Amino acid sequence: MQDPAYYADTYEEQAHTEVAAIGERDGAPWVAVEHCLFHPQGGGQPADRGWVDGHEITPVRDHDSGLVVAVAVGEAALPVFSVGQQVEARIDLPLRTAHAALHTAGHLIEAAGRAQGWVLAANNHFPGQARIEFTAQTNDARLDTPEGREEATEALRAAVAKAIAEDLPVTWDNDIEGRRIVRLSDLHSAPCGGTHVRSLGDLADVVLPTLKVKRGRIRVSYSAAHRERS
Repeated sequence: MQDPAYYADTYEEQAHTEVAAIGERDGAPWVAVEHCLFHPQGGGQPADRGWVDGHEITPVRDHDSGLVVAVAVGEAALPVFSVGQQVEARIDLPLRTAHAALHTAGHLIEAAGRAQGWVLAANNHFPGQARIEFTAQTNDARLDTPEGREEATEALRAAVAKAIAEDLPVTWDNDIEGRRIVRLSDLHSAPCGGTHVRSLGDLADVVLPTLKVKRGRIRVSYSAAHRERS
Protein backbone atom coordinates (compact mmCIF):
# COMPACT_ATOMS: atom_id res chain seq x y z
CA MET A 1 0.00 0.00 0.00
CA GLN A 2 1.10 3.57 -0.64
CA ASP A 3 0.02 6.65 1.28
CA PRO A 4 -0.15 9.78 -0.96
CA ALA A 5 1.29 12.02 1.76
CA TYR A 6 1.62 14.97 -0.64
CA TYR A 7 -2.16 15.35 -0.38
CA ALA A 8 -2.25 15.42 3.41
CA ASP A 9 0.53 17.99 3.95
CA THR A 10 1.97 20.17 1.20
CA TYR A 11 4.74 21.26 3.58
CA GLU A 12 6.09 17.88 4.74
CA GLU A 13 9.69 18.00 3.56
CA GLN A 14 11.16 14.66 4.58
CA ALA A 15 10.14 11.36 6.11
CA HIS A 16 11.54 8.02 7.15
CA THR A 17 9.53 5.36 5.37
CA GLU A 18 9.95 2.00 3.71
CA VAL A 19 10.03 0.64 0.20
CA ALA A 20 6.57 -0.49 -0.88
CA ALA A 21 7.48 -1.89 -4.31
CA ILE A 22 10.25 -2.02 -6.91
CA GLY A 23 10.14 -2.52 -10.65
CA GLU A 24 11.31 -1.28 -14.02
CA ARG A 25 10.10 1.43 -16.37
CA ASP A 26 11.51 1.65 -19.90
CA GLY A 27 14.35 -0.61 -18.79
CA ALA A 28 15.30 1.53 -15.79
CA PRO A 29 14.61 0.55 -12.17
CA TRP A 30 12.09 2.40 -10.06
CA VAL A 31 11.24 2.40 -6.38
CA ALA A 32 7.93 3.22 -4.69
CA VAL A 33 7.89 4.27 -1.06
CA GLU A 34 5.03 3.71 1.37
CA HIS A 35 4.77 7.27 2.78
CA CYS A 36 4.97 9.06 -0.55
CA LEU A 37 5.92 12.74 -0.39
CA PHE A 38 6.43 12.95 -4.15
CA HIS A 39 3.78 14.60 -6.31
CA PRO A 40 3.95 13.37 -9.92
CA GLN A 41 3.28 15.62 -12.88
CA GLY A 42 -0.43 15.92 -13.58
CA GLY A 43 -3.45 18.16 -13.45
CA GLY A 44 -1.51 21.02 -14.97
CA GLN A 45 1.17 20.90 -12.24
CA PRO A 46 4.81 19.83 -12.73
CA ALA A 47 6.38 16.98 -10.80
CA ASP A 48 8.28 17.46 -7.57
CA ARG A 49 12.02 17.22 -7.32
CA GLY A 50 12.98 14.65 -4.70
CA TRP A 51 15.51 12.26 -3.22
CA VAL A 52 15.40 8.69 -1.91
CA ASP A 53 18.34 7.96 0.38
CA GLY A 54 20.16 10.89 -1.22
CA HIS A 55 19.58 9.77 -4.82
CA GLU A 56 17.82 12.42 -6.88
CA ILE A 57 14.59 11.21 -8.42
CA THR A 58 11.60 12.31 -10.46
CA PRO A 59 8.21 10.91 -9.47
CA VAL A 60 5.93 9.52 -12.17
CA ARG A 61 2.61 7.71 -12.10
CA ASP A 62 3.05 4.05 -13.07
CA HIS A 63 -0.15 3.13 -14.84
CA ASP A 64 0.36 -0.62 -14.49
CA SER A 65 0.64 -0.59 -10.71
CA GLY A 66 -1.17 2.69 -9.99
CA LEU A 67 1.73 3.71 -7.75
CA VAL A 68 3.73 6.92 -7.76
CA VAL A 69 7.22 5.61 -8.49
CA ALA A 70 10.60 7.32 -8.24
CA VAL A 71 12.96 7.10 -11.20
CA ALA A 72 16.54 8.34 -11.41
CA VAL A 73 17.27 11.71 -13.00
CA GLY A 74 19.27 11.85 -16.23
CA GLU A 75 21.88 9.15 -16.80
CA ALA A 76 22.12 8.21 -13.13
CA ALA A 77 20.84 4.86 -11.90
CA LEU A 78 19.13 4.01 -8.65
CA PRO A 79 20.75 1.44 -6.38
CA VAL A 80 19.09 -1.89 -5.79
CA PHE A 81 16.36 -1.45 -3.17
CA SER A 82 14.33 -4.21 -1.54
CA VAL A 83 10.70 -4.22 -0.44
CA GLY A 84 10.44 -3.33 3.24
CA GLN A 85 13.81 -1.56 3.29
CA GLN A 86 13.91 1.58 5.45
CA VAL A 87 14.72 4.71 3.44
CA GLU A 88 14.61 8.49 3.78
CA ALA A 89 12.43 10.43 1.34
CA ARG A 90 12.85 14.16 0.82
CA ILE A 91 11.45 16.82 -1.51
CA ASP A 92 12.70 20.21 -2.69
CA LEU A 93 10.34 22.18 -0.46
CA PRO A 94 10.87 25.65 -2.04
CA LEU A 95 10.03 24.15 -5.43
CA ARG A 96 6.98 22.38 -3.98
CA THR A 97 5.63 25.56 -2.39
CA ALA A 98 6.21 27.47 -5.63
CA HIS A 99 4.11 24.88 -7.47
CA ALA A 100 1.45 24.92 -4.75
CA ALA A 101 1.21 28.72 -4.89
CA LEU A 102 0.75 28.70 -8.66
CA HIS A 103 -1.85 25.95 -8.47
CA THR A 104 -3.84 27.63 -5.70
CA ALA A 105 -3.68 31.01 -7.44
CA GLY A 106 -5.08 29.30 -10.53
CA HIS A 107 -8.10 28.09 -8.56
CA LEU A 108 -8.59 31.59 -7.17
CA ILE A 109 -8.48 33.15 -10.63
CA GLU A 110 -10.93 30.51 -11.83
CA ALA A 111 -13.28 31.54 -9.02
CA ALA A 112 -12.91 35.21 -9.98
CA GLY A 113 -13.64 34.39 -13.62
CA ARG A 114 -16.72 32.36 -12.75
CA ALA A 115 -17.98 35.36 -10.77
CA GLN A 116 -17.78 37.30 -14.05
CA GLY A 117 -20.11 34.75 -15.65
CA TRP A 118 -17.36 32.88 -17.52
CA VAL A 119 -16.89 29.11 -17.76
CA LEU A 120 -13.57 27.33 -17.30
CA ALA A 121 -12.18 25.92 -20.55
CA ALA A 122 -8.54 25.03 -19.73
CA ASN A 123 -5.78 25.62 -17.23
CA ASN A 124 -2.01 25.37 -16.89
CA HIS A 125 -0.15 25.86 -13.61
CA PHE A 126 3.43 25.46 -14.88
CA PRO A 127 5.93 28.21 -13.97
CA GLY A 128 6.27 30.68 -16.81
CA GLN A 129 3.22 29.23 -18.58
CA ALA A 130 0.49 29.65 -15.97
CA ARG A 131 -2.88 30.64 -17.39
CA ILE A 132 -6.59 30.04 -16.97
CA GLU A 133 -8.82 30.01 -20.05
CA PHE A 134 -12.54 30.70 -20.05
CA THR A 135 -15.42 30.98 -22.46
CA ALA A 136 -18.19 33.57 -22.11
CA GLN A 137 -21.60 31.96 -22.39
CA THR A 138 -23.25 35.30 -23.08
CA ASN A 139 -21.90 38.37 -24.85
CA ASP A 140 -19.46 40.36 -22.72
CA ALA A 141 -18.95 43.70 -24.45
CA ARG A 142 -15.88 44.44 -22.32
CA LEU A 143 -13.94 41.83 -24.27
CA ASP A 144 -14.30 43.73 -27.56
CA THR A 145 -11.97 46.65 -26.78
CA PRO A 146 -8.56 47.10 -25.12
CA GLU A 147 -10.13 49.37 -22.52
CA GLY A 148 -12.86 46.85 -21.78
CA ARG A 149 -10.39 43.98 -21.46
CA GLU A 150 -8.37 46.02 -18.97
CA GLU A 151 -11.57 46.76 -17.04
CA ALA A 152 -12.41 43.05 -16.92
CA THR A 153 -8.88 42.21 -15.81
CA GLU A 154 -9.05 44.81 -13.05
CA ALA A 155 -12.24 43.16 -11.78
CA LEU A 156 -10.35 39.87 -11.55
CA ARG A 157 -7.42 41.53 -9.78
CA ALA A 158 -9.73 43.11 -7.23
CA ALA A 159 -11.48 39.82 -6.47
CA VAL A 160 -8.17 37.98 -6.12
CA ALA A 161 -6.67 40.67 -3.86
CA LYS A 162 -9.77 40.68 -1.63
CA ALA A 163 -9.68 36.91 -1.10
CA ILE A 164 -5.95 36.98 -0.31
CA ALA A 165 -6.41 39.85 2.14
CA GLU A 166 -9.13 37.84 3.89
CA ASP A 167 -6.70 34.89 4.13
CA LEU A 168 -9.44 32.39 3.27
CA PRO A 169 -8.62 28.79 4.23
CA VAL A 170 -7.76 26.17 1.61
CA THR A 171 -9.04 22.70 2.50
CA TRP A 172 -9.92 19.42 0.82
CA ASP A 173 -12.12 16.41 1.34
CA ASN A 174 -13.44 13.46 -0.66
CA ASP A 175 -16.89 13.51 -2.18
CA ILE A 176 -19.29 10.58 -2.22
CA GLU A 177 -17.60 9.25 -5.36
CA GLY A 178 -14.16 9.35 -3.76
CA ARG A 179 -12.96 12.36 -5.73
CA ARG A 180 -10.67 14.80 -3.95
CA ILE A 181 -12.38 18.20 -3.78
CA VAL A 182 -10.27 21.29 -3.04
CA ARG A 183 -12.12 24.23 -1.44
CA LEU A 184 -11.25 27.89 -1.11
CA SER A 185 -13.52 28.48 1.87
CA ASP A 186 -17.04 29.06 0.44
CA LEU A 187 -15.63 30.88 -2.58
CA HIS A 188 -14.83 27.95 -4.83
CA SER A 189 -14.58 24.16 -4.96
CA ALA A 190 -13.34 21.81 -7.66
CA PRO A 191 -12.05 18.25 -8.13
CA CYS A 192 -8.26 18.49 -8.03
CA GLY A 193 -5.20 16.31 -7.57
CA GLY A 194 -2.69 19.12 -7.07
CA THR A 195 -0.87 20.55 -4.09
CA HIS A 196 -2.07 23.73 -2.42
CA VAL A 197 -1.13 26.34 0.15
CA ARG A 198 -2.69 26.34 3.64
CA SER A 199 -4.65 29.54 3.12
CA LEU A 200 -4.88 32.31 0.53
CA GLY A 201 -2.75 34.58 2.69
CA ASP A 202 0.17 32.32 1.71
CA LEU A 203 0.00 33.78 -1.81
CA ALA A 204 2.26 36.67 -2.79
CA ASP A 205 3.10 38.59 -5.93
CA VAL A 206 -0.02 37.45 -7.80
CA VAL A 207 0.20 39.34 -11.09
CA LEU A 208 -2.43 39.31 -13.86
CA PRO A 209 -1.44 41.05 -17.09
CA THR A 210 -4.34 42.34 -19.19
CA LEU A 211 -6.31 39.34 -20.42
CA LYS A 212 -6.39 38.33 -24.07
CA VAL A 213 -9.13 36.88 -26.24
CA LYS A 214 -8.00 34.28 -28.76
CA ARG A 215 -10.21 32.07 -30.91
CA GLY A 216 -13.19 32.69 -28.66
CA ARG A 217 -11.34 31.98 -25.43
CA ILE A 218 -10.57 34.41 -22.63
CA ARG A 219 -6.95 33.80 -21.65
CA VAL A 220 -5.85 35.03 -18.22
CA SER A 221 -2.11 34.59 -17.76
CA TYR A 222 -0.72 34.95 -14.27
CA SER A 223 2.24 34.52 -11.95
CA ALA A 224 2.33 33.92 -8.21
CA ALA A 225 4.75 33.10 -5.42
CA HIS A 226 4.56 31.68 -1.92
CA ARG A 227 4.68 34.28 0.82
CA GLU A 228 7.41 33.89 3.40
CA ARG A 229 5.88 33.70 6.87
CA SER A 230 7.71 33.80 10.15
